[in-house]
Amino acid sequence: MDFTLPESAQAVRRGIADICSRYGMDYWERCESEKRWPEEVWAELAKGGWLGLAVPEEYGGAGQGLLELAVATETLAASGAAGGSAFVYVLTPGFGATTLARHGSAEQKAELLPKLASGEIETCFALTEPDAGSNSLAVSTFARQDGSDFVINGQKIWITGVQRATWMLLVTRTIPAAEAKPRTNGMTVFLVNVPEAVAAGTLSYRPIPKMGANTTPSNMVFIDDLRVPATSIVGELHGGVSVLWDVLNPERVLLGASALGGAEVALRVGVEYARQREVFGRPIGANQAVAFPLAQVKAKIELARLMLYKAAWSFDNELPCGTEANIAKLTASQAAWEAADAAFQTHGGMAYSLEYPVARLLADARIGRIAPVTEELLLNYLATQVLGLPRSF
Repeated sequence: MDFTLPESAQAVRRGIADICSRYGMDYWERCESEKRWPEEVWAELAKGGWLGLAVPEEYGGAGQGLLELAVATETLAASGAAGGSAFVYVLTPGFGATTLARHGSAEQKAELLPKLASGEIETCFALTEPDAGSNSLAVSTFARQDGSDFVINGQKIWITGVQRATWMLLVTRTIPAAEAKPRTNGMTVFLVNVPEAVAAGTLSYRPIPKMGANTTPSNMVFIDDLRVPATSIVGELHGGVSVLWDVLNPERVLLGASALGGAEVALRVGVEYARQREVFGRPIGANQAVAFPLAQVKAKIELARLMLYKAAWSFDNELPCGTEANIAKLTASQAAWEAADAAFQTHGGMAYSLEYPVARLLADARIGRIAPVTEELLLNYLATQVLGLPRSF
């Protein structure tokens, strides 16, 4: 077994690190406090072709895969962006380019992939609903066929990036959940032109105030008699669940990569403070009570990275990757939280001071344990689907 990253991924790491070297922790602190998108970083990523990693070469991209996207996300997060960096690669390269490269029609690919590669257009993904929560198969947003069009009504929640998106990948029911046999049948994914729908009054949104990750707003989305052509279907009518899995598994991997990079930032911040802060005549890092939690975090980061890369590699090679993606997301998010908590404890009372980045890192790390799926559901998947334990519902 060869655990060496391919040169393509190493080149991505070098390229992203070079851009990030010009944007330190202060930059990301400002983006968070000002609640603004990292426009400068986004522009450099677009100019360098780093947004088109997963776009096939014939559409102007680099023809790489999820592994390279994961390395890009991890490197960006580790530079100081932490969890807020996830959306740079999840929303457009992940939700948009990766999904359309696999499931888009020839016309959709030709029209959208070149613009996604260049950063000219952006995408978002709308799945979660207030009543369905994490039960994705129970969504009730319904698309009714009307001639060659579909008319969609429903509501979504925690939809990130609507404000910037040109296109939304919208998950609907075209067969009600109660009538679908099996339950996975009757889901359909549509491409929705967000500016056009907003202008027509058939799609609206309201930002949700958040405790962190404020570089990109998350929203309530309201859909009222939204009319879209049948040509906007991604994949097959009623067969959207196959598209959905190829969205959710990469999402887990990329958010896991962001958590992993965030863990590296928090560990670095904690270690630097432990080296510099002196109490009782010596650096506090000389005390095992301070040093050992940081060392434990390092071990967990490295273990999570192995599974993360395996999950991405499996997806790229069209192998089953659900178990690996879930484990990677679970362990990376736990490592991020433990790293942020250890950094917080290492700083003591100074962790409460906003002069230090620890509060932001802690808020970012906490998100990963509940979004886009809770730890409990990840563990339930492992318990029932991997270990074969009886289902509780």
